[in-house]
Amino acid sequence: MKLSPVSNVIKGALFCLLIINIPTALAQELYFPEFGAEWEQRSAEDVGFNSDLLNEAISFAMENENSVERDLRLAILQAFSREPNHKLRGPTRERGGPAGMIIKDGYLIASWGDLERVDMTFSVTKSYLSTVAGLAWDDGLISSTNDRVENYVWDGTFAGEHNSKVTWEHLLNQSSDWSGSLFGLEDWTDRPPREGTVDDWRFRELNEPGTHYKYNDVRVNVLAYSLLHVYRNPLPVVLKDRIMDPIGASTTWRWTGYDESWTEIDGLKMQSVSGGGHHGGGMFINTLDQARFGLLFARDGNWNGNQLISSEWIEKAVAPSEPNPDYALMWWTLKGDADWGVTPDHIYYAAGFGGNFILVDQENDIVIVTRWLDSSLIGEFADKVYQAVNNR
Repeated sequence: MKLSPVSNVIKGALFCLLIINIPTALAQELYFPEFGAEWEQRSAEDVGFNSDLLNEAISFAMENENSVERDLRLAILQAFSREPNHKLRGPTRERGGPAGMIIKDGYLIASWGDLERVDMTFSVTKSYLSTVAGLAWDDGLISSTNDRVENYVWDGTFAGEHNSKVTWEHLLNQSSDWSGSLFGLEDWTDRPPREGTVDDWRFRELNEPGTHYKYNDVRVNVLAYSLLHVYRNPLPVVLKDRIMDPIGASTTWRWTGYDESWTEIDGLKMQSVSGGGHHGGGMFINTLDQARFGLLFARDGNWNGNQLISSEWIEKAVAPSEPNPDYALMWWTLKGDADWGVTPDHIYYAAGFGGNFILVDQENDIVIVTRWLDSSLIGEFADKVYQAVNNR
């Protein structure tokens, strides 16, 4: 029977409505842990893991605790003692023992340690910071990551021939070589070379932005400060409203800066947060909330039908950077020289001092969180987990 023109219009509208709702329908078929509820569990065998091999991986994580002091005040001061004028500038907290979770298809298949203990997470914080940058990009507050930051932050932070060339991309992939002082910290004091003198470090020749990777927390904090100027709201508030509350995170996490990292915007005093715990501060969070954050990325930014951060940003954020293929936009990759055995090279991960990691495998819908693992053994641990996947 031939449909009338009106029927064709209705049919077309219904088809469009169906297409639009496909992502929501698919998301609703997936499991997402609800706020305040027990995380639903599945046995390793039920989701295709070899339980014996998986138990070996868990035992490995528990038996290879990181050697850093439990008193993180001492651990931080010892680890960075060679840096000129290094001192604690923000809060710290005594750490717990090894803990972790392995998530498959959203379900908890393995866990160890105290999952509810709030601990420092050091440079894992950078991946949260990258996410706030992604929200600004999604919102159009940052038109392009190739834009010069001086066009957004014009208080002199990016003044001068060198700093004026720095783009958002450079700050995010740690290739800016931004030079200056922020909240009493000079860029050159952060992780200086093993060779040379203070004068050598202070008066070094600067690298052209975008050409040289250098892990540097002062420059990461410059990114946080710049995003604060773009959002004109504290970044923890942005993260809470846009990401952490929608994914059902607890109310126990905190993101702090330094005692001196207060600034005034629109007549309001706000703290600029740090991108790690190098001088104290950064993200304090429990293992369960870390796993929720990882699951959001494993689900391509969609949480139970709500696209919290765009898949376009995630693709951009985890793509290997030219200055360092092992590093993306504050996420680590396996696209460079890293060798993690049978671990697939499409995974990406957040990493922090003391052995804090969130591993995300979007293709297989797997999230692995491990805390206080000997950092040098993360590849071996991941290899053991994926041996359990590959020998089911």
